[in-house]
Amino acid sequence: MRIESLPPDDVADPPAGDATLRPPQRLPTDQRQPPAPLIDRYGRQVSYIRLSITDRCDFRCNYCMAEEMEFLPRAQVLTLEECLRVASTFVELGVSKVRITGGEPLVRHNVVWLLQRIARLPGLRELVMTSNGSQLERFAPELRAAGVRRLNISLDTLQPERFRQITRVGDLAKVLRGLDAAQAAGFDRLKINTVMIRNVNDDELIDLVDFAVGRGIDISFIEQMPLGDVGHARDDRFFGSDEALARLQTRHVLVPSAESSGGPARYWRIPGSPTRVGFISPHSHNFCDTCNRVRITARGELYPCLGSNGAVPLLPILRAHPLEEEPLRAAIIDGMGIKAKGHDFGNQMAAPQVLRFMSMTGG
Repeated sequence: MRIESLPPDDVADPPAGDATLRPPQRLPTDQRQPPAPLIDRYGRQVSYIRLSITDRCDFRCNYCMAEEMEFLPRAQVLTLEECLRVASTFVELGVSKVRITGGEPLVRHNVVWLLQRIARLPGLRELVMTSNGSQLERFAPELRAAGVRRLNISLDTLQPERFRQITRVGDLAKVLRGLDAAQAAGFDRLKINTVMIRNVNDDELIDLVDFAVGRGIDISFIEQMPLGDVGHARDDRFFGSDEALARLQTRHVLVPSAESSGGPARYWRIPGSPTRVGFISPHSHNFCDTCNRVRITARGELYPCLGSNGAVPLLPILRAHPLEEEPLRAAIIDGMGIKAKGHDFGNQMAAPQVLRFMSMTGG
C-alpha cells in the first residue's frame, strides 16, 4: 500500500501575502439572514464544530490508524478557502466554538492563514486546536498570534520508547519541546489528552497527572473508541474512566467540578492546583444527551455523530456553488436531521461498525 504523508520537517513556511489565497466572497452583514440556532430533532443545539483540515499526520498512532495509510488525493480535500467558508457559514448559523483538527493540522500548508481568518469571524467566541505537539516548537507563537486561544496536545506516555511504540514514528523529546513552546506562548489554557490503553499506558496515569500538575496545565483521559480497522481488536485494551478515577484517587484528592470547556469532558479539581483532571467517557458515561457538536472531515463530510455513519457531503455543494451561500446553509441545516440520538461503542470494540479512521473524522 502506498504511504502518503507530509513529514514534519517538510512543512513549508506560510508565504507572506500569498495572492492565491483569498477569503470567499460573502454578502454584507446587513444583507444576511439573521442567525438561527442549529437544533437537531432531539432538541439539542449545536454550538461547536470540529473541523478537520487534513487527514495526514506525521505520527501513526496504533489506536488511531493502520501502519500503512493511503491518504486522500489533494483534489478530494477541502481547500483552505473552502474550510474558511464552512467555518464562516456555521458561525453565521450560531456556532460559537471552532476546533481545528486533523490528522495533524500543523502539517497543512498555510494553516496560519486559515486560523487568522477564522479567529476574526463575527460571532465566534473561541478558536481552539488539537495537535500531536510535533510542530508546536515551531508554530506555537504564530498560533497564539493568529487567535487560537486554547490547545489540546495528545500525549499518551512519558516514556520515550513507549512513545515510539504507540506512535510508531514519534519523538517524545520533540513533543515536550513543543509543549514548552506552547506554555511560553501564553495560551489561555493548555490541556494534555491521553487515550487510556490497558497494558500499554495504564500504569502511567498517576505519573501523567503529576506531570500536568507540575506544569499547571489540564489533562483529560479518554476512553478508546472503536473507529476504523487498525488491525487488532480493541476490547482487551479498553480501560474505563471509573477505574482510572479510582487509581488516581490513591494519589490525589479529586473534587468533582461543574466546570465545562464546551466539550464532552467531565472535570475534577485537585485542591491547591490550577490543574483540572477530565474524563471523556463515550463508553462508560455516554454524553450523547447533551451533545452540542458536529464534525466536518477533511473531505468535507458533515458527520453529526461520531459514532454513526450518517453524513452530508458538503464538498460537492461548495464546488458547485462557489459564490452562493444558501445551498451550503441549507445542507448544514438539513444535516441536523440525521444527528443520531446516541451511539453504543460497547459492542463494537472487537469489530468496529464505523470504518473510517479517527484521523479521517478529525480527532
